[in-house]
Amino acid sequence: MINFNGFEASGNDPIYHQILLFIKKGAVAGTIKDGDELPSRRNLSALLGINPNTVQKAFSLLEEEGLIESHAGAKSVMTLSAKKIESLRVELLTEELKSLSSSMKQMNISKEEAIGLIEKFWK
Repeated sequence: MINFNGFEASGNDPIYHQILLFIKKGAVAGTIKDGDELPSRRNLSALLGINPNTVQKAFSLLEEEGLIESHAGAKSVMTLSAKKIESLRVELLTEELKSLSSSMKQMNISKEEAIGLIEKFWK
């Protein structure tokens, strides 16, 4: 069963999107694996203290992306192949890097300075 204890809704992103990212990042990190079960929509909404429709929207998007399978009366299950995980990794990194690059350009940081900062914080 996927553990949502580390999930904290924050920021300006809609909560359904934050749930989606939490699951995707867990899949890329290896803490969420193929075949792992998700809590029921009702249980997850109670656990997170959010509207069940919000959880439903997150689960629907996960189904559309082929990351979970849901069947009536059964738990939703992760469907993660190595190819899907690599695709998620590229997707997440691309989004993060675009945002970071945009912020750095806005602050007039050169490419060389940006690389230096990344190297500094990498350690």
